[in-house]
Amino acid sequence: MLAPHATPTLSPARVTAVLRILVLSTFVVLLNETIMVNAIPRLMREFDVTAAAAGWLSTAFMLTMAVVIPVTGWFLQRVTTRTAFGLAMALFLAGTALAAAAPVFPVLLAARVIQASGTAVMMPLLMTTLMTLVPPRDRGRVMGNITLVISVAPALGPAVSGVLLELGSWRLLFLAVLPIAGAMAVFGRLKLVDIGEPQAGPIDWPSVPLAAAGFGALVYGLSGLGAENASQAPVHPAVTTLAGAVLVGLFVWRQLVLQRSSTPLLDLRALTYRHFSVALGLMCLSFMALMGAFILLPIYLQEVCGLTSLQTGLLLIPGGLTMGLLGPQVGKLYDRIGAPRLVVPGAALTALCLALFAFTGEETSPWLVLALHVALSAGMAFVFTPVFTSGLAVLPPQLYPHGSAILGSLQQVAAAAGTALVISIMSGQAASAAAEGADPTGALATGIRWGFGIGAVIGTLAVLVALLVRTPPVPEQPAEPEAPDEDGTATNKVAHSPT
Repeated sequence: MLAPHATPTLSPARVTAVLRILVLSTFVVLLNETIMVNAIPRLMREFDVTAAAAGWLSTAFMLTMAVVIPVTGWFLQRVTTRTAFGLAMALFLAGTALAAAAPVFPVLLAARVIQASGTAVMMPLLMTTLMTLVPPRDRGRVMGNITLVISVAPALGPAVSGVLLELGSWRLLFLAVLPIAGAMAVFGRLKLVDIGEPQAGPIDWPSVPLAAAGFGALVYGLSGLGAENASQAPVHPAVTTLAGAVLVGLFVWRQLVLQRSSTPLLDLRALTYRHFSVALGLMCLSFMALMGAFILLPIYLQEVCGLTSLQTGLLLIPGGLTMGLLGPQVGKLYDRIGAPRLVVPGAALTALCLALFAFTGEETSPWLVLALHVALSAGMAFVFTPVFTSGLAVLPPQLYPHGSAILGSLQQVAAAAGTALVISIMSGQAASAAAEGADPTGALATGIRWGFGIGAVIGTLAVLVALLVRTPPVPEQPAEPEAPDEDGTATNKVAHSPT
């Protein structure tokens, strides 16, 4: 997508148009990621599958993201912006259409994998384009606007699915998304411009299966550790997790070797930038805590408080909206006061809310849960926007795609790890409480409290890492603006220097 030392220069209006296309398209694909949540019971009945099998509709999506994202660092440097966008939307549309028409469960599962392949390309494409086009002084504000879309879309998914399921078949979940995604794909191909020139270069084929098998096995193993039937699996999830960790280690070793003499599939030199590594660590811990809370809250609200799936989705919407609406304001504050004054209070508020969730029970009012969830979401808003912005800002332009791919890959691993940890703790403590004579609801409430307690511990660790975050000085390079070429490509010969 970008030559190593070519910085594109477009007019502010053109930059806004490019980012708007990518943001809206990303919103559509991310909305679909969580839109299946409320449909699981209905799919179990229609296709006559178990809850574990139906759960694969989410697990397969996450696995595919983990497998595809590590390759995007190489891919985005070797294709044009329009080509990457076109491929991502084509995959997403094909998967959506196939899902809407799926006659049997395996076809629906395959469709989700195809959808996830397109989603895995869109996120790094958006982040890389933002870091390339937006000058350092404006990145916080722009990243804040993107945070609004990224956080609101998954939050709206369960509520949208609840409404559509009330109106008719589960196929409406895909039929409703299909025309919107199609319109965005057509509009994007017509209006999007290519940023820079793609680099021609070979791909290290042995790295591809290593990345796919390593990250796939690691995420799959972690996802299965908390399952009730983990001990009955043909291969215990702990063995799969260990195998995945070994394969990821081999992948990392090969990338380090390739950095000396060739072009690695995923350039790990991004990790040599201290600001990026610290931001990456904080992002992983925060994501573990957030995903753990997202898993526990619906279980608590439905199984302990007795709310319906639609009521649960509606109750959780204000938190997602809070995170999204705060994003632009936090972005503006980042441009003015930097990262530390934002991420430390944000991480502390997140840890406090998780600790308070650990004291909830059967008699806790849903309105108190709503207030805590809104406060938790606000804390996360003060963490994510500065972390993404300051972490990627320190990298040189040629490492933007690789830095985005590293962030995306570890997000999937952190999500799986956080989910596995809290579910394992919840299940174990609930079983212990039941053995001591607690009724099923009380036992589950006890397990959930322990799960939130572990989330609070992770949140506390995030606070300690947040203390290490700094706002990296990124000098803005002067450039001679050039009009886009006839083919819509805009380039500039001025180079960015590594920070």
